[in-house]
Amino acid sequence: MRSRGDAGASARARYRALVAEHRRERLLVRALVAAGAGVVAAGLGGWTAGTAAAVAVFAGHAACMWARPGPMSGWRQGARAERATGRRLARLDPAGYRVLHDRALPGAATNIDHLVIGLTGVYVIASRHRRRFARTRGEQERRAAEVAARIGASVAALLSAELDYKLTVVPLVAVHGAQGPRGGTRHGDVLLLPVKEVAGEVAERRAVFSAEQVATIADAAARVFPVMRS
Repeated sequence: MRSRGDAGASARARYRALVAEHRRERLLVRALVAAGAGVVAAGLGGWTAGTAAAVAVFAGHAACMWARPGPMSGWRQGARAERATGRRLARLDPAGYRVLHDRALPGAATNIDHLVIGLTGVYVIASRHRRRFARTRGEQERRAAEVAARIGASVAALLSAELDYKLTVVPLVAVHGAQGPRGGTRHGDVLLLPVKEVAGEVAERRAVFSAEQVATIADAAARVFPVMRS
């Protein structure tokens, strides 16, 4: 399988931009909080205790900021999920599949995480991280399925216009984190699968294209959907 693009590149770039945006302010707040804890601890147990308390608070604050839900952790997890999906898709038979990663969707603010063109069809695959014990998991999955369906419909329309014949695109969601049931779950026409099952789902379907058709469609997709700008 020939793979084009860097999976998760735009999400990774966005995460790094958010990290850099307020780095000084975060470090200053962290240092002040740690210093305050150190002074209190030093007054109670001496400078050794104060130093230890300051270091512990500084490290704890950093860990808390890194782990807490928010835009930064969302982009970081998204980039990690896309890279992991990319590694799974790289296992597809190189003779019959091409994968385009992190592609811009003309006229939309969103991107295409993974676009697979192969013997068994054309697939738009979105990578999503499922949180453990999330109360709104069902709603999150429904939204992910709706987004994947919309992107799939847009890709089908644009590719059909480029190729001058009707093309069907199958939307899938690769689920990371807390895994769901084997075989996935379905929301409407969209199948949400554990990431480890996605490549198999694509490869095991009935062949509908020849190798020559795969090459033609993949070349058209590369023209229509450029690499997403970071």
